[in-house]
Amino acid sequence: MSQRPATPADLDAVLALEQECFPDPWGEQLIAPGLAGELPTVTYLVSEDADGVTGYVVVSIAGDIADLQRLGVTQRVRRTGVAGKLLDLAITTAIMAERRPPDRMLIEVRADNADALAFYAAKDFVEIDRRPRYYSDGSDAVILRRSLGLGCGGRRG
Repeated sequence: MSQRPATPADLDAVLALEQECFPDPWGEQLIAPGLAGELPTVTYLVSEDADGVTGYVVVSIAGDIADLQRLGVTQRVRRTGVAGKLLDLAITTAIMAERRPPDRMLIEVRADNADALAFYAAKDFVEIDRRPRYYSDGSDAVILRRSLGLGCGGRRG
């Protein structure tokens, strides 16, 4: 298993993962520009094995915030550490940003996704707020934050 920056050639795999992993999947019009490097604040990273792309993560860095926009892993490799490796790579990418590195990472997680909430808690994310009826089905979003540096009340990394 390896991780690498995504390319436009990964479009079909990322679209398939969107369909598999999210109730409100992003479409090609949203994903293709990011994979093509047309969005200067957005980075796509993928994980792959001999059978192809197994997961991906999207991070957007703007000012002092890294926004973890997506993290999806195919069912066949869940609970094998792939998501953790992708998250670690996203954090490293944010910390090593050419622009001023962000001091925190944020993500919204469905309030009813106990597995995701536990995963992020184990990676030092803490709940900072909730967005009522954030998702199209009326589910709430839990906003989580992880410190990336001293400016956000924590240690670097």
